[in-house]
Amino acid sequence: MRRRVVILFGGRSAEHEVSVVSARSVMDALDAERYEAVPIGVSREGRWQLMPSGPPRLPAGPAPLPRVTETSGPEVALDQEPGARALVAADGSRTEIDVVFPAMHGPFGEDGSIQGFLEMAGVPYVGSGVLGSAVGMDKAVQKVLLTAAGIPVVEHEVVYEREWEEDPQAVEARAEHLGLPLFVKPAALGSSVGITKVHASSGLRGALEEAFRHGRKAVLERSVEGGREIECAVLGNEDPVASIAGEIRPRGHEFYDYEAKYIDEQGAELIVPADLPPETLEEVQRVAVAAFRVIDAAGMARVDFFLTREGRLLLNEVNTIPGFTSISMYPKLWEASGVSYPELVDRLIELAIERHAAERKKGTGA
Repeated sequence: MRRRVVILFGGRSAEHEVSVVSARSVMDALDAERYEAVPIGVSREGRWQLMPSGPPRLPAGPAPLPRVTETSGPEVALDQEPGARALVAADGSRTEIDVVFPAMHGPFGEDGSIQGFLEMAGVPYVGSGVLGSAVGMDKAVQKVLLTAAGIPVVEHEVVYEREWEEDPQAVEARAEHLGLPLFVKPAALGSSVGITKVHASSGLRGALEEAFRHGRKAVLERSVEGGREIECAVLGNEDPVASIAGEIRPRGHEFYDYEAKYIDEQGAELIVPADLPPETLEEVQRVAVAAFRVIDAAGMARVDFFLTREGRLLLNEVNTIPGFTSISMYPKLWEASGVSYPELVDRLIELAIERHAAERKKGTGA
């Protein structure tokens, strides 16, 4: 009997369009003999809509990324009776489901919100639980935990919007030790949305205002000039394993920004595998798995590093729902490690069901 897999995408965050592209790739990878896909697009207003034809495909050429609109399909809701595991349409008809694959990036999708909703309904889902998702999303809290665990992170400062409004001079003074250039980013967002590279102190104000458009907390980070961007994929629950490492080299962009990732096809070179000494690769993999465990991740995560010119490894961030298009780094790393994209999706679904079953035995799941 085929498993019915809800692919959940879109959502209320600034990463809405990226989510749609990731979901399309996940749906295309599902083995139709083993799974029945149920694509649910979530509009920016938060409405769940059944989209039988699946997420819109990425348009050819320089066109806006696809999105879920208010008229993308009939509205559905998740039955909140614990253990019901069903979608309910407006006419009262029900569709039983087995597992949810959230391909939702950013707030309300990757930050523990949807994970808590699914926990309450007793539905298995792919990826980290509430705590791991929340910590993975909040880069400021994440850095505190990683530092406490002895994992080196990029030198940084955390700034709250109220602080900035009340005493901008004090914030500017705190930022001085980071030097220039420095990066300013929203603390709880991904896909390089809202990130600014600041080259002069006069640019700090505009960069913080951009970051605060996306949340009440921002992170200021020292720029690792001349360093290499290294990424590693982690897969598993209790016994996570790491992939080989890859490297990102921006082309025509000062850093790996939103445009380089999703709009400019030539915006970056993704090198898989990365040219690293064996001992460095081993350290990347060790730290990636350690960080995965520190934030209580499950299922999957992409762990991003900087490798300084002096050879020091600094952890940048852990992403619990990484980009999942067929050309995204997470699946590319696993493909180069011997796990094809369809096999990866299979494994993630199995890990979701395995984790849910284990929690039910402990009395914490429905």
